[in-house]
Amino acid sequence: MAFSSSPIFISTENLRSILTHQTLINHIQLNLPKISTFLQTPIRQHYNLSTSSSLLLMPSWSSSSSYPYIGVKLVTHFPQNSSINLPGVQGSYVLFNSTTGQTLASMDSTELTLFRTSCVSGLASKYLARDDSEVLVMVGAGSLAPHLIKAHFSARPSLKKVLIWNRTVEKAETLAKKLSESDEFSLLSGLSFEGVGNLDEVVGFGDIVSCATNSETPLVKGERLKIGAHLDLVGSFKHSMKECDDEALKRGKVFVDNEAALVEAGELVGGFERGVIKEDEIGGNLVELIRGDKVGRSCLEEITVFKSVGSAVVDMLAAQFVYETYTRK
Repeated sequence: MAFSSSPIFISTENLRSILTHQTLINHIQLNLPKISTFLQTPIRQHYNLSTSSSLLLMPSWSSSSSYPYIGVKLVTHFPQNSSINLPGVQGSYVLFNSTTGQTLASMDSTELTLFRTSCVSGLASKYLARDDSEVLVMVGAGSLAPHLIKAHFSARPSLKKVLIWNRTVEKAETLAKKLSESDEFSLLSGLSFEGVGNLDEVVGFGDIVSCATNSETPLVKGERLKIGAHLDLVGSFKHSMKECDDEALKRGKVFVDNEAALVEAGELVGGFERGVIKEDEIGGNLVELIRGDKVGRSCLEEITVFKSVGSAVVDMLAAQFVYETYTRK
């Protein structure tokens, strides 16, 4: 494997031109089980810079010469930035050669994270959603929502309708209009988009219900999920956050992206504490699904739940794919 002699900066524009949700889903599916065996990923480091701002460091490195990479994601969280029209979360991903320590490349970790997070959900849909899924209910209309829609469509091209809900209905309607008019989706006959104002009324239509919010109160009520639905939970990453209620966990067979979800995700931690679900009742993680060690959806009527919190392993896979594609070009 040839490496560039000087560090490369891969712009966000170049990153977007390299990545598609379909190619990244395929890359993760093919490589995640293998690299999970030799990638070291310590617990992320979190530093409070002030009462409201923070710095996060997420390193990982390979112990195999066949995969010669070190990666570090650096993220700043400045929520007050909204008042000056700047993103609250910003960051970079830096890739090194693990044999020589040479800096190889840096890229926008915000965009990288949007792609890898959505593609993990899309990949899980291949194992957990019904093959004949036609309606996707998208809960949340933030920056991750269009990525999740594209990833789920890549995994389940049978989708025909996307219903988008957001606390501010205008934001849901704006995203629906934008996606309807986008070149990417205008070429896809039959896929329609609609912004909706009442989640309880539409969640029961969802063959797939995908959530990407910062909610601290349950949004999806389990009693309203249709038979055979797949619930995809992306937003929560701390104990106070939850996107679904206990009934959704009771009715569904629950899977996670990795073991960190069992101690980080508010829905699961709270569910364990209240005795709604036990850890040994978790159906498996993404690597086990890919390998075939655990069975995903077992019948058409089953409700499945997938909770993801992200991992440095998938960050590394996405960064490696971008870097190697860029240098080949």
